[in-house]
Amino acid sequence: MGFSLDGVGLVHANGYRALADIRLNIAAGERVALIGASGAGKTTLLRVLGASLRPTEGRLRLLDAEPWAVSPARLRRLRARIGLVHQAPPIPPRQRVVTAVLAGRLGQWPLWKSLASLVLPVDAEGACRELARLDLADKLFERCDRLSGGQLQRVALARVLYQRPDLLLADEPVSAMDPALSELTVALLNEEATRRGVTLVASLHAVDLALRHFPRVVGVKDGGVLFDLPAAAVTEAQLRELYAAEGGLPLAGAPVAPALGISPLRCS
Repeated sequence: MGFSLDGVGLVHANGYRALADIRLNIAAGERVALIGASGAGKTTLLRVLGASLRPTEGRLRLLDAEPWAVSPARLRRLRARIGLVHQAPPIPPRQRVVTAVLAGRLGQWPLWKSLASLVLPVDAEGACRELARLDLADKLFERCDRLSGGQLQRVALARVLYQRPDLLLADEPVSAMDPALSELTVALLNEEATRRGVTLVASLHAVDLALRHFPRVVGVKDGGVLFDLPAAAVTEAQLRELYAAEGGLPLAGAPVAPALGISPLRCS
């Protein structure tokens, strides 16, 4: 269950065109990186794929449904199958990490279970397991306003891993992390998508991360698709055209690193 965009465009209420004639077909289980300069339209495209922004033009088919042609109830169910890792995670600062992670299942749980989990976490062990994959198990009951920006991004990723979505979207998920941790986190995203056979689309500012970890790369420029190629086929000339406004290619600069270590804290 992937998605297709046929001539999708989006014009904001103030008249600014954010997307123009996007044509993409991504099959179930594909792993795709979106790259491009700041302001190119990558975040807007991900919000369209997350069914949180309605296109003003074209046709979108997402997980075997047309989001804006279904009932509100079915649209809610569809959104519950999509996981989005935000660049700046929308996590309440005074919320505990365990509650933030368990929020990944709120769209799937009945109302009573969601409310009960705010008082007493209903699956602290499950939250701990996902945090351990990101070396954050020791932060399980920490308040989110006591974490660094990189730690918050990993908490947001743990929440999406706990959600187990059919479509995994990530918007600059490593922007607050150092190069080595960025490498490990992007590798984990790809491992999760491959293990469960789900579709992964991630926007990345660091070109080298995208080329190392994703089989397919889409270059986004001025709200449109400049190229859509296998990673091995992307040329330096294409990258320089894509980032001409920034004067150089943004790189993470970290060598390939081993898999994430597991926190010694037991999840029990």
